[in-house]
Amino acid sequence: QVQLQESGPGLVKPSQTLSLTCTVSGGSITSGYYWTWIRQSPEKGLEWIGHIGASGKTVYNPTLKSPASISRDTSKNQFTLQLNSVIPEDTAVYYCARSRVAQATYDYWGQGTQVTVSS
Repeated sequence: QVQLQESGPGLVKPSQTLSLTCTVSGGSITSGYYWTWIRQSPEKGLEWIGHIGASGKTVYNPTLKSPASISRDTSKNQFTLQLNSVIPEDTAVYYCARSRVAQATYDYWGQGTQVTVSS
């Protein structure tokens, strides 16, 4: 059984960097899947942020106002999201998820973590 668990701060100040980590168990992040960050807010609904593939290649949503960066630590079986220069609009519940096809159906999700951007 694959499990994903998000972790990180719940409150970030505007212009700072948001950093979230997804810890994966029951499966390797170097296997043939896409490891994805998605967020949800009342204003925008579900929004795809980006993913890192099994090879380590990353793809990002070009419409994001705060630049995103996804990296991984294969020794810990974790992948990390960084959003730079965050703004209040980045307030959302952040999820990590897995899919076999890029930006397609996600078969495993983390429980989600609330992040609020506020001074």
